[in-house]
Amino acid sequence: MVKKNLLLAEDDELLASLLDYRLQKGGYNVHLANDGRDVKEYLKTATPDIIVSDIMMPYFSGIELIDYVRNQLNLKIPIIIISSAGNEENVLSAFELGANDFISKPVSPSELLVRVGRELNKK
Repeated sequence: MVKKNLLLAEDDELLASLLDYRLQKGGYNVHLANDGRDVKEYLKTATPDIIVSDIMMPYFSGIELIDYVRNQLNLKIPIIIISSAGNEENVLSAFELGANDFISKPVSPSELLVRVGRELNKK
């Protein structure tokens, strides 16, 4: 079976490495981006099967990322947003711009794997 490519955009290095590890063990090729600039650079040359992005990142937020993917790149790939609790306004903006799912911090790697699998199986 061909591994799915997942773009993980998370600026918290500890969380990023934990999720990266669990997603790879779950059978995904993971490209890790630590900030919005990395994300944009990666998307210039590659189209992942799914994007998992923190909503608050340096240089280019998760909200801007959704807007960029949906409106500039015109991609329909699933986007799952990660956000700290109590950030309802941003979450609503994320959905309005075209996010597919949302998961709140602290993130359960097992739950993330289930949600990623669910989004990818909708196609």
